[in-house]
Amino acid sequence: MDAVERELFVRAQHAPPDQVSDPSAEGLAEVSAAIVECRLCPRLVAWREQVADDKRAAYRDEDYWGRPVPGFGDPSARLVVVGLAPGAHGANRTGRMFTGDRSGDWLFRSLHRAGFAALPDSVSRDDGQRMSDAWITAPVRCAPPDNKPTTGERDNCATWFDAELDLLDQVAVYVCLGRYGYLALWRYLQRRMETLPRPRPSFGHGDEVELPDGALLLMSYHPSQQNTFTGRLTAQMLDAVFARARTAIELWR
Repeated sequence: MDAVERELFVRAQHAPPDQVSDPSAEGLAEVSAAIVECRLCPRLVAWREQVADDKRAAYRDEDYWGRPVPGFGDPSARLVVVGLAPGAHGANRTGRMFTGDRSGDWLFRSLHRAGFAALPDSVSRDDGQRMSDAWITAPVRCAPPDNKPTTGERDNCATWFDAELDLLDQVAVYVCLGRYGYLALWRYLQRRMETLPRPRPSFGHGDEVELPDGALLLMSYHPSQQNTFTGRLTAQMLDAVFARARTAIELWR
């Protein structure tokens, strides 16, 4: 990625131009530029690039991103949303977290209704979508086969996960989409906090944990088709989680 590509990437992925001089924005831009060049996990590199070459018929005329996907949002975010990994024909195609697939459709509609997203959908990196007070990330940055990263791949990606979260220094609420994201965030918190509730609370939709620094951790089922098609997760259920996040942020300190 040359200097021009990097500048375009930063402006498309993160803050408006007037925020790029912010230290958090600059740090996140540096991390993002490093993430997209990562080739640490051979299986994931091979898979993401194979998908980008083979393509789905509906997207055969598009240029797939086919690289690791960095986080997306507001560098001053008080809300952090934690997913699992890029979708093979979603974020792996578009280059933006939760963008271009049905899981993202559900997530962005809910974020929009709660006032965190400028638009009710997210279809491409240049669609004008902007986040307000929210950041979207994941513990794994490459699309994994069968949506199942290995433990080693998850651990390799923890470097990027930690780096992003460390730079987001105003977080009041974490929303974990699914048990995988919850456990990944909990491991991060263990690496950063001296004390956490013990035993670790079990995962349950709508459950919450108050963290030692006063931040709130909220849990939600992941908006995967497996959950939304079966009715395990409804729009009302997802909206309730982000409404709770909004209330908690307004009461933050």
